[in-house]
Amino acid sequence: MEVDCENCAGCCVDWRPLADVPDHERRGPQRPLDDTYNLVPLTREDVRAFLDAGLADALTPRLWAARDGPSVEIDGREVAAIAGKPAFFVGVRKLPKPVAPFDADASWLPACAFLDPETLQCRIHDTDAYPEECAEYPGHNLALDVDAECERVERHVGGDRLLDDEPPEEQSSLLFGPQAVGEKVFAYPDPADLEAGFFDRLVAGDLTPADRARFVAVAAASAPGTTAVEPNKRERAYETAVNAESWVGAAAREWRERAARDDPDPELGDPVEEARGAPSTPGWDALDS
Repeated sequence: MEVDCENCAGCCVDWRPLADVPDHERRGPQRPLDDTYNLVPLTREDVRAFLDAGLADALTPRLWAARDGPSVEIDGREVAAIAGKPAFFVGVRKLPKPVAPFDADASWLPACAFLDPETLQCRIHDTDAYPEECAEYPGHNLALDVDAECERVERHVGGDRLLDDEPPEEQSSLLFGPQAVGEKVFAYPDPADLEAGFFDRLVAGDLTPADRARFVAVAAASAPGTTAVEPNKRERAYETAVNAESWVGAAAREWRERAARDDPDPELGDPVEEARGAPSTPGWDALDS
């Protein structure tokens, strides 16, 4: 498997406004309540790594409106469920950033919280917090014979991105069905906690730190193969998550403000993120050499 990621970030940016791209994430029986493009599902160990790194404020949950299968009604909504508990996974937040993928003019697009808008490289690549799904992408897609974002970019924008479509022999479990429970798909144990207004905030992309921390804590304290959640681990994880004050959380507030008033400039990554402690990225010339 070999890919050319330079000047792309197609898997990290919602680039739909730049091309006529089918809404591929809406396939399947359940519809996400949010509108985030390519939200990467994190494993339980990924979530714990983010907690340990003080980056829990970079995480957000995804829940689904129930179309088929088990569900539970909360605040007037039928939500996909596991054993009567709302099903969810945890992903990395997408924030408005000034990016210019594919040699396009810079524009404000939803982008991964860890994407350097200037180099279009990941700020946590090769760290303990780098998600398993990202490290192996697009291996799972190739193994399942499902379009990778590399192929969508080639088809709708042009160029060669997927240079070798042979999936790697060694990659983590795809975790489908029951084996995903407690590992990548979790069950929120206290539906009554999701008070009126939570789902409106989720749909609007306006969750509070406490909203996000609740789900991060459940994922971190879940047991593989079950819907069980260890109470003490959950409490500790919640306190860590709700009190997280990383550069990501601070930058998220400024990105939203700037997107509403400023022209898009990829060099803003320095004052908005690196000035707050975000790791720098090497640039593509450094990797080529």
